[in-house]
Amino acid sequence: MARETALVPTSNGTRYLQQLCKHWSHKLDVQLSENEGIVRFPNAVATMKADGDKLTVTVEAEDGETLERMKGVVASHLDRFAFREAPLPFQWTKG
Repeated sequence: MARETALVPTSNGTRYLQQLCKHWSHKLDVQLSENEGIVRFPNAVATMKADGDKLTVTVEAEDGETLERMKGVVASHLDRFAFREAPLPFQWTKG
């Protein structure tokens, strides 16, 4: 499994992850609590956790190509919900 994590500075992380998880819950398996969301895609899993002034986003995928594609999918969707702050600065790190 390939995995990368981004710490995204925003004070609205809880709102964004709630909106995004509810958006994807119509078609995907989603687990959602107040400050954490897990979205299971066919070949990847995205985990988001909001902590005060940041949103931690982790994407795990079966291979590097899928990982790169899914990082883009998650980031672009978060930017849509964070349109007042977009583009959010995603600085991905391996592991």
